[in-house]
Amino acid sequence: MRPVLWLIGGTSEGRSLIKELAGYPIDLYVSVATDYGASLIEAQDNVTVMAERMDLAAMRAFLKEHKPLYTIDATHPYATIVTATVQEACEAENCQYLRLVRPAAEGGDYITVADFQEAVELLNSVEGNIFLTTGSKNLPDFTGVTNYAERIALRVLPMESSLQMATSLGYKNANIVCMQGPFAKDLDIATFKKFNSKYVVTKDSGKAGGFDEKVAAAKEVGAKLIVVGRASEERGADYNGTVAILKEKLDELLH
Repeated sequence: MRPVLWLIGGTSEGRSLIKELAGYPIDLYVSVATDYGASLIEAQDNVTVMAERMDLAAMRAFLKEHKPLYTIDATHPYATIVTATVQEACEAENCQYLRLVRPAAEGGDYITVADFQEAVELLNSVEGNIFLTTGSKNLPDFTGVTNYAERIALRVLPMESSLQMATSLGYKNANIVCMQGPFAKDLDIATFKKFNSKYVVTKDSGKAGGFDEKVAAAKEVGAKLIVVGRASEERGADYNGTVAILKEKLDELLH
């Protein structure tokens, strides 16, 4: 019987991990939240992609049925609810859990705030245009910014649901950019300049999420970068460490 692995998350690291494991005689199940996330994964003979949001019961049922050797949590650092649910499911079903941790930024010329509410409070204390690179999920928070429809431009994934959310909340079509990242510094510079951005709000998405490019681009255009910090420091392995753990175990089993 072929070993089974379950990878959760549509991050760039997750997609790279799929390619790393493509040559092994295993069955790899990949869970992503949306059809768009599924479309970014290259087809592989040993990969089954599932585009659905799973609750605890669904995760436990999957673990019971497929009994994976490892469940690899490659979700975004800010997907804390998903991570907590995966951990609970793995503990309940006695399944090995691996957290692929994206290293946090090491500090730089930017303002760090604890959460989105603190970011809104800060933006209400200053003047000037704002550019959001925090995704669609937290757009409701920023409607708390005074005169937000005039001041805020934003970038979200090229998904109809993201665009609909933004427009339904009152953000202007002319201020919405729909693109898939991560982005080069020059593109960030051009985007921030286009909207005359005095403040850029982002998450600590790490090197893989284009964080360094945003830091450099904001500095180049004279905008102040506001970074929403992570909820907590996670325990786990980075990308190379995760690959090493999986390959060592698979080599042991298959040879």
